[in-house]
Amino acid sequence: MKALYIASTGMGAQERNVEVISNNIANMRTTGYKRQRAEFQDLLYQQITRAGSQTSDQGTMVPAGLEIGSGVRTVATPRVMSQGSVNLTEGELDVAIRGEGFFMIGLPDGRTAYTRDGSFERDAEGTLVTSTGYPVDPGITIPGDARGVSISPDGTVEAFIGTDTNPTQLGQLQLARFVNKSGLESMGDNLFLETAASGNAQVSVPNADGAGDLLQNYLEMANVNSVTEIADLIAAQRAYEMNARVISGADQMMQATSQLS
Repeated sequence: MKALYIASTGMGAQERNVEVISNNIANMRTTGYKRQRAEFQDLLYQQITRAGSQTSDQGTMVPAGLEIGSGVRTVATPRVMSQGSVNLTEGELDVAIRGEGFFMIGLPDGRTAYTRDGSFERDAEGTLVTSTGYPVDPGITIPGDARGVSISPDGTVEAFIGTDTNPTQLGQLQLARFVNKSGLESMGDNLFLETAASGNAQVSVPNADGAGDLLQNYLEMANVNSVTEIADLIAAQRAYEMNARVISGADQMMQATSQLS
Protein backbone atom coordinates (compact mmCIF):
# COMPACT_ATOMS: atom_id res chain seq x y z
CA MET A 1 0.00 0.00 0.00
CA LYS A 2 1.49 3.33 -1.14
CA ALA A 3 0.17 5.17 1.91
CA LEU A 4 2.81 3.41 4.04
CA TYR A 5 5.66 4.85 1.98
CA ILE A 6 4.05 8.26 1.53
CA ALA A 7 3.58 8.65 5.29
CA SER A 8 7.13 7.44 5.92
CA THR A 9 8.48 10.35 3.82
CA GLY A 10 6.40 12.69 5.96
CA MET A 11 7.89 11.25 9.15
CA GLY A 12 11.40 11.59 7.71
CA ALA A 13 10.79 15.21 6.70
CA GLN A 14 9.44 16.15 10.13
CA GLU A 15 12.36 14.38 11.81
CA ARG A 16 14.72 16.61 9.80
CA ASN A 17 12.56 19.61 10.73
CA VAL A 18 12.92 18.81 14.44
CA GLU A 19 16.70 18.51 13.99
CA VAL A 20 16.85 22.01 12.49
CA ILE A 21 14.68 23.45 15.26
CA SER A 22 16.73 21.75 17.97
CA ASN A 23 19.93 23.23 16.49
CA ASN A 24 18.36 26.70 16.60
CA ILE A 25 17.38 26.26 20.25
CA ALA A 26 20.83 24.89 21.13
CA ASN A 27 22.44 28.03 19.65
CA MET A 28 20.18 30.60 21.30
CA ARG A 29 23.20 32.03 23.17
CA THR A 30 25.71 31.68 20.32
CA THR A 31 27.14 35.05 19.30
CA GLY A 32 26.05 36.09 15.81
CA TYR A 33 24.17 32.82 15.13
CA LYS A 34 21.57 32.95 12.34
CA ARG A 35 18.59 30.64 12.65
CA GLN A 36 17.71 28.06 10.00
CA ARG A 37 14.37 26.87 8.73
CA ALA A 38 13.46 23.69 6.87
CA GLU A 39 11.79 23.97 3.47
CA PHE A 40 9.87 21.11 1.83
CA GLN A 41 8.73 20.05 -1.64
CA ASP A 42 6.27 17.40 -2.74
CA LEU A 43 7.62 14.40 -4.64
CA LEU A 44 6.69 13.01 -8.08
CA TYR A 45 3.06 12.26 -8.95
CA GLN A 46 1.56 9.21 -10.62
CA GLN A 47 -0.67 10.46 -13.44
CA ILE A 48 -3.65 8.09 -13.57
CA THR A 49 -5.87 10.44 -15.57
CA ARG A 50 -4.38 13.57 -17.08
CA ALA A 51 -6.29 16.83 -16.87
CA GLY A 52 -7.56 17.82 -20.32
CA SER A 53 -7.62 14.32 -21.72
CA GLN A 54 -10.57 13.61 -24.03
CA THR A 55 -13.47 11.53 -22.76
CA SER A 56 -15.48 11.28 -26.00
CA ASP A 57 -15.29 11.64 -29.75
CA GLN A 58 -17.17 14.94 -29.41
CA GLY A 59 -14.14 16.53 -27.72
CA THR A 60 -15.29 16.58 -24.11
CA MET A 61 -12.37 16.75 -21.68
CA VAL A 62 -11.60 15.82 -18.11
CA PRO A 63 -11.72 19.08 -16.10
CA ALA A 64 -9.45 17.80 -13.36
CA GLY A 65 -6.97 14.96 -13.52
CA LEU A 66 -6.40 12.05 -11.15
CA GLU A 67 -2.94 12.29 -9.57
CA ILE A 68 -1.47 10.36 -6.66
CA GLY A 69 1.51 11.94 -4.93
CA SER A 70 4.45 10.02 -3.50
CA GLY A 71 5.26 12.11 -0.44
CA VAL A 72 7.50 14.96 0.63
CA ARG A 73 11.20 15.73 0.90
CA THR A 74 13.34 18.33 2.67
CA VAL A 75 14.81 20.49 -0.09
CA ALA A 76 16.75 23.18 1.81
CA THR A 77 17.60 24.60 5.22
CA PRO A 78 18.28 28.29 4.46
CA ARG A 79 19.44 30.69 7.15
CA VAL A 80 17.38 33.69 8.17
CA MET A 81 19.97 36.49 8.06
CA SER A 82 18.00 39.09 9.98
CA GLN A 83 19.74 41.37 12.47
CA GLY A 84 20.09 40.00 15.99
CA SER A 85 19.86 42.16 19.08
CA VAL A 86 23.08 43.76 20.37
CA ASN A 87 24.06 43.36 24.03
CA LEU A 88 26.48 45.45 26.03
CA THR A 89 29.53 43.41 27.10
CA GLU A 90 32.02 46.17 27.99
CA GLY A 91 34.71 44.07 26.32
CA GLU A 92 37.27 46.41 24.80
CA LEU A 93 37.64 44.30 21.66
CA ASP A 94 34.01 43.20 21.36
CA VAL A 95 32.43 44.61 18.20
CA ALA A 96 28.89 44.24 16.85
CA ILE A 97 27.83 44.85 13.25
CA ARG A 98 24.69 46.88 12.65
CA GLY A 99 23.95 46.10 9.03
CA GLU A 100 24.50 43.39 6.43
CA GLY A 101 28.29 43.01 6.52
CA PHE A 102 30.53 40.19 7.76
CA PHE A 103 33.95 40.32 9.35
CA MET A 104 36.64 38.64 7.24
CA ILE A 105 38.76 35.95 8.93
CA GLY A 106 41.94 34.34 7.63
CA LEU A 107 42.00 30.54 7.88
CA PRO A 108 45.19 28.45 8.32
CA ASP A 109 44.78 26.99 4.81
CA GLY A 110 44.79 30.43 3.19
CA ARG A 111 41.08 30.71 2.60
CA THR A 112 38.94 33.59 3.87
CA ALA A 113 35.97 32.91 6.12
CA TYR A 114 33.23 35.29 7.18
CA THR A 115 31.53 35.81 10.52
CA ARG A 116 29.13 38.00 12.47
CA ASP A 117 30.89 37.11 15.72
CA GLY A 118 32.90 40.12 16.81
CA SER A 119 34.24 38.73 20.10
CA PHE A 120 37.89 39.42 19.30
CA GLU A 121 41.03 38.95 21.40
CA ARG A 122 44.78 39.58 21.08
CA ASP A 123 47.25 36.74 20.61
CA ALA A 124 50.83 36.62 21.95
CA GLU A 125 52.01 39.00 19.19
CA GLY A 126 49.15 41.44 19.73
CA THR A 127 47.36 40.41 16.53
CA LEU A 128 43.58 40.78 16.57
CA VAL A 129 42.13 37.26 16.40
CA THR A 130 38.86 35.36 16.92
CA SER A 131 38.12 33.20 19.95
CA THR A 132 39.62 30.24 18.06
CA GLY A 133 42.82 32.14 17.23
CA TYR A 134 42.16 32.93 13.56
CA PRO A 135 43.42 36.40 12.53
CA VAL A 136 41.06 39.15 11.44
CA ASP A 137 41.57 40.25 7.82
CA PRO A 138 43.05 42.79 7.21
CA GLY A 139 45.53 42.11 9.98
CA ILE A 140 45.64 44.54 12.88
CA THR A 141 48.35 44.40 15.57
CA ILE A 142 47.89 46.13 18.90
CA PRO A 143 51.22 46.78 20.71
CA GLY A 144 51.66 45.47 24.22
CA ASP A 145 51.97 48.98 25.67
CA ALA A 146 48.80 50.20 23.97
CA ARG A 147 46.03 51.60 26.11
CA GLY A 148 42.59 52.99 25.48
CA VAL A 149 41.91 50.97 22.34
CA SER A 150 38.97 52.41 20.44
CA ILE A 151 37.09 51.10 17.39
CA SER A 152 35.02 53.71 15.62
CA PRO A 153 31.79 53.05 13.69
CA ASP A 154 33.75 53.15 10.41
CA GLY A 155 36.15 50.45 11.66
CA THR A 156 39.14 52.66 12.47
CA VAL A 157 41.21 51.12 15.29
CA GLU A 158 43.18 53.58 17.44
CA ALA A 159 45.09 53.40 20.72
CA PHE A 160 47.46 55.43 22.89
CA ILE A 161 50.95 53.94 22.62
CA GLY A 162 53.20 54.21 25.66
CA THR A 163 53.17 57.74 27.03
CA ASP A 164 51.78 59.33 23.86
CA THR A 165 49.06 61.88 24.43
CA ASN A 166 47.67 61.51 20.91
CA PRO A 167 46.11 58.26 19.64
CA THR A 168 47.82 56.23 16.92
CA GLN A 169 45.81 54.63 14.12
CA LEU A 170 46.55 50.89 14.07
CA GLY A 171 44.42 49.89 11.10
CA GLN A 172 40.85 49.70 9.86
CA LEU A 173 38.40 46.81 9.95
CA GLN A 174 36.64 45.94 6.71
CA LEU A 175 33.32 44.23 6.04
CA ALA A 176 32.14 41.93 3.26
CA ARG A 177 28.67 41.79 1.74
CA PHE A 178 27.04 39.11 -0.43
CA VAL A 179 24.24 39.22 -2.96
CA ASN A 180 22.78 36.01 -1.49
CA LYS A 181 23.73 35.68 2.17
CA SER A 182 21.68 32.49 2.51
CA GLY A 183 24.01 30.86 -0.03
CA LEU A 184 26.99 30.96 2.35
CA GLU A 185 28.30 27.60 3.55
CA SER A 186 28.41 27.01 7.29
CA MET A 187 31.67 25.52 8.53
CA GLY A 188 31.18 25.78 12.30
CA ASP A 189 33.10 28.02 14.73
CA ASN A 190 30.63 30.82 13.81
CA LEU A 191 32.24 30.96 10.35
CA PHE A 192 30.85 30.92 6.81
CA LEU A 193 32.49 30.25 3.45
CA GLU A 194 31.79 31.87 0.10
CA THR A 195 30.06 29.67 -2.50
CA ALA A 196 28.92 30.01 -6.08
CA ALA A 197 25.38 30.55 -4.76
CA SER A 198 26.36 33.38 -2.41
CA GLY A 199 28.27 35.32 -5.06
CA ASN A 200 31.63 36.97 -4.58
CA ALA A 201 32.37 38.99 -1.47
CA GLN A 202 31.93 42.74 -1.92
CA VAL A 203 34.48 44.28 0.43
CA SER A 204 34.17 47.81 1.80
CA VAL A 205 34.83 49.78 4.94
CA PRO A 206 32.01 50.06 7.50
CA ASN A 207 29.48 52.85 6.92
CA ALA A 208 29.92 52.47 3.15
CA ASP A 209 27.98 50.62 0.43
CA GLY A 210 25.34 49.37 2.88
CA ALA A 211 27.76 47.16 4.81
CA GLY A 212 26.66 48.63 8.14
CA ASP A 213 28.56 50.27 10.96
CA LEU A 214 30.36 48.91 14.03
CA LEU A 215 29.54 49.24 17.70
CA GLN A 216 32.41 48.71 20.17
CA ASN A 217 31.78 47.04 23.56
CA TYR A 218 28.74 45.22 22.15
CA LEU A 219 28.08 41.78 20.62
CA GLU A 220 25.30 40.65 18.31
CA MET A 221 23.18 37.89 19.81
CA ALA A 222 21.50 35.02 17.94
CA ASN A 223 18.32 35.94 16.06
CA VAL A 224 16.50 32.92 17.55
CA ASN A 225 13.06 33.57 19.07
CA SER A 226 12.43 30.93 21.72
CA VAL A 227 8.63 31.23 21.56
CA THR A 228 8.58 30.79 17.77
CA GLU A 229 10.94 27.82 17.93
CA ILE A 230 8.84 26.03 20.57
CA ALA A 231 5.67 26.64 18.52
CA ASP A 232 7.41 25.24 15.41
CA LEU A 233 8.61 22.25 17.43
CA ILE A 234 5.07 21.44 18.63
CA ALA A 235 3.73 21.74 15.06
CA ALA A 236 6.47 19.40 13.78
CA GLN A 237 5.69 16.87 16.51
CA ARG A 238 2.00 16.92 15.64
CA ALA A 239 2.75 16.43 11.94
CA TYR A 240 5.03 13.50 12.81
CA GLU A 241 2.30 11.91 14.94
CA MET A 242 -0.27 12.30 12.17
CA ASN A 243 2.01 10.57 9.67
CA ALA A 244 2.60 7.78 12.20
CA ARG A 245 -1.18 7.34 12.52
CA VAL A 246 -1.49 7.10 8.73
CA ILE A 247 1.06 4.25 8.75
CA SER A 248 -0.84 2.53 11.55
CA GLY A 249 -4.15 2.95 9.70
CA ALA A 250 -2.71 1.68 6.41
CA ASP A 251 -1.28 -1.34 8.22
CA GLN A 252 -4.70 -2.15 9.72
CA MET A 253 -6.30 -1.88 6.27
CA MET A 254 -3.70 -4.29 4.86
CA GLN A 255 -4.37 -6.75 7.68
CA ALA A 256 -8.13 -6.54 7.09
CA THR A 257 -7.62 -7.16 3.37
CA SER A 258 -5.43 -10.17 4.11
CA GLN A 259 -8.04 -11.67 6.43
CA LEU A 260 -10.78 -11.23 3.83
CA SER A 261 -8.69 -12.97 1.18
